[in-house]
Amino acid sequence: MSSSTEWPLWEVFVRSRRGLSHTHAGSLHAPDAELALRNARDLYTRRSEGVSIWVVPSTAVTASSPDEKDSFFEPAADKPYRHPTFYEIPDGVKHL
Repeated sequence: MSSSTEWPLWEVFVRSRRGLSHTHAGSLHAPDAELALRNARDLYTRRSEGVSIWVVPSTAVTASSPDEKDSFFEPAADKPYRHPTFYEIPDGVKHL
């Protein structure tokens, strides 16, 4: 198949139970969102593994590059107050 006649690539996210987050299950090709959703159901939840499915065009996903890890995440490194180890828990506090 030439690239002009290939179906678009879709990323599939499945939520296994209520209250949990959707996790990336894989990818598939489909001509539209409805068929992508049906194919994802058949491919990734054959044994009732999920309660919800999201399909997202791969072209809509934007990700950071692992090669730019240091410069991308560096601004958070100078904010130790964002980490629980920065604070001391007073005696007598049982649940925080």
